[in-house]
Amino acid sequence: MRTHVTLDSMGALVEGTHQDPFDILGPHPIEQDGRTVMAVRAYLPETQQAWVLDPAHQVSRPMRRIHPAGLYEAICPVPSEPRQHYLFRVADDEGKVTTMHDPYSFHSLLTDFDFYLFGQGRHERLYDKLGAHLRTIDQITGTNFAVWAPNATSISVVGDFNRWDARRHPMRKHYPSGIWELFIPEIGPGEKYKYRVRSSDGQIVDKSDPFAFAAELPPQTASLVSDLSRYRWSDEQWMQQRRNQDGLNQPISIYEVHLGSWRRSADRVNGWLNYRELAHELVDYCHQLGYTHLQLLPISEHPFTGSWGYQTTGYYAVTSRYGTPEDFMYFVDHCHQNGIGIILDWVPAHFPRDEHGLRRFDGTALFEHADPRQGEHPDWGTMIFNYGRDEIRNFLVANALFWLDKYHIDGLRVDAVASMLYLDYSREEGEWIPNEFGGRENLAAISLLKEFNETTHGNYPGVLTIAEESTAWSGVSHPTFTGGLGFSLKWNMGWMNDTLRYMHYDPIYRKHHHDELTFSLIYAFTENFVLPLSHDEVVHGKGAMLDQMSGDTWQKFANLRTLYTYMWTHPGKKLLFMGSEFGQWNEWNHEAGLQWDLLQWDTHRGIQKLVSDLNTMYRREPALHQQDFDGNGFQWIDCHSSNDSILIYMRKALDPNDFVIVCCNFTPVVRHDYRVGVPQGGWYREIFNSDSEYYGGSNVGTYPGAQAEPVEHQGQTHSLKIQLPPLAVTVLKPGQ
Repeated sequence: MRTHVTLDSMGALVEGTHQDPFDILGPHPIEQDGRTVMAVRAYLPETQQAWVLDPAHQVSRPMRRIHPAGLYEAICPVPSEPRQHYLFRVADDEGKVTTMHDPYSFHSLLTDFDFYLFGQGRHERLYDKLGAHLRTIDQITGTNFAVWAPNATSISVVGDFNRWDARRHPMRKHYPSGIWELFIPEIGPGEKYKYRVRSSDGQIVDKSDPFAFAAELPPQTASLVSDLSRYRWSDEQWMQQRRNQDGLNQPISIYEVHLGSWRRSADRVNGWLNYRELAHELVDYCHQLGYTHLQLLPISEHPFTGSWGYQTTGYYAVTSRYGTPEDFMYFVDHCHQNGIGIILDWVPAHFPRDEHGLRRFDGTALFEHADPRQGEHPDWGTMIFNYGRDEIRNFLVANALFWLDKYHIDGLRVDAVASMLYLDYSREEGEWIPNEFGGRENLAAISLLKEFNETTHGNYPGVLTIAEESTAWSGVSHPTFTGGLGFSLKWNMGWMNDTLRYMHYDPIYRKHHHDELTFSLIYAFTENFVLPLSHDEVVHGKGAMLDQMSGDTWQKFANLRTLYTYMWTHPGKKLLFMGSEFGQWNEWNHEAGLQWDLLQWDTHRGIQKLVSDLNTMYRREPALHQQDFDGNGFQWIDCHSSNDSILIYMRKALDPNDFVIVCCNFTPVVRHDYRVGVPQGGWYREIFNSDSEYYGGSNVGTYPGAQAEPVEHQGQTHSLKIQLPPLAVTVLKPGQ
């Protein structure tokens, strides 16, 4: 039993280098005059006097100063109840008297099992333990702070509540986990805080909490204590339906949105709408356009708005730009109640260098690799996670689960997967380190992605995981037990690149590039593909989608209608970035709203109506979504008419009698009485025509339909004579 405090211990506490302030501060049983008493100590810098108050017995005991820096001690009786808490009454240098609980009288809230799971990288609910959590202990409310920083020499919690004075709330380090912890009474929601971290070389940096649930509005960087348990959800019907259905054979049409620039308000300083306003406006718009899902560019906290959220510092904090965590919960809840799924962009590939963030968090390369050949991203000037470290793997996997758990998110689109898979990504010879077998594959990142997918799908059936992966890596969307990475879906970047390049050509030259359209069907069923026309295709000088189309103004609109109809009838789920659905002329600018004023023109309203009707047809026709990933759902009728730039194909539902015929004419030439092979006789209705005057077209077509003749053609037993409109796609279906 300790009877005194050593000078070395007091010196370390006062100098801010003591790794276990509980060893000195708080209540300590000691022997005095042959009996056991309680020595209560407190470090209260810049104070004149202090007392210990025993609320149970209404007793006040003065404390004596045992160090001139403000270390006090009082000798008290051993309490009759082991969990009995006392109070301090403190007079500061100005004579102001305050009463407070002693943080160092509370035991650790972390368990050995928590430390074990974290050390193994298997603590799936790590976000319930690390960070700032509101707790009530022995009827005393406060916040428990916990942060991982194994190589720091000391850490203090600082904030407005202690005037950002690191001397007042130093934390305890748990060995060997490297987690620091402190419960601070009377700290509630909305309090600003940071961790003041002292590294082994004496450097002191204020760090935001890696597990914070909220943060100040940038450019301010403090974390905020937040309670995620107060919101009452009303989306159980949606959640139950999601758990019980196979989403991959359902229609998935995704509207990709950057919340800060979708629609802006002239009355706001930054122009941003909040999550609750956006919820109602976006739900109404998705219903008008027929989308099934919203995909949000990253909404985790990020310091630089111009990064669009792709350089994250607060992986567990919804950005404060558009409101509070509860506001975002309302956003998701409202979408779910109205039948709209929410997909988030998630960025486990890299993080920024900002001093308050993850980089050199405890004075060492903790979250990142120390070697720049592994730890620095050459394209973005960011840091790469050390995927081989168990704690980092746990940080990322738990983060994915956090969004699904706390915010009921329906899918995670993983950004920059290709950069994770390859050690030599964007690196020259000598700028990267081969793996243990001498190869270029990042084995640790591959293991992380597999664990992410297995854990996500195991815990949350029905949730989608989507890879933005641009290489020929095999099995991205195949189950891990067959050797795949385990994603639900993969972006088809090859289809996107080939198709947009083709649409850039003047129609007179397209006959020489016919294979750029047909090539996608060679590999269309090797993965579960999403066809993306995303934000990446309308930035950095590429121009808006409409402006990328070839020809004069009429042809640009016709080409865009053709592109979208071809996309919606091609195997694969659909994704379109905001503004493209009504033919915005300007390249996307995150600092300005979309060009909504263009909808005063019939041509732009026509594009918008076309997308709406495409989504209606796509959702209505099983042939267009049931077998997106199965070769049985697609059949070429004519892929050889390169001179005429015509494609004709069949999309088939699970019911063999349910199919549609798609006829694409990529030239501005009308094809009269064009014969198209079909598999059976009967009447074929024209159920869609992108050249309809309703969409701004020339209204050439075969409405209401055509009768199939028993004339063999293009390998089919019957055929139709139809009018192929210029730069257009028509869809026909058998039946009245």
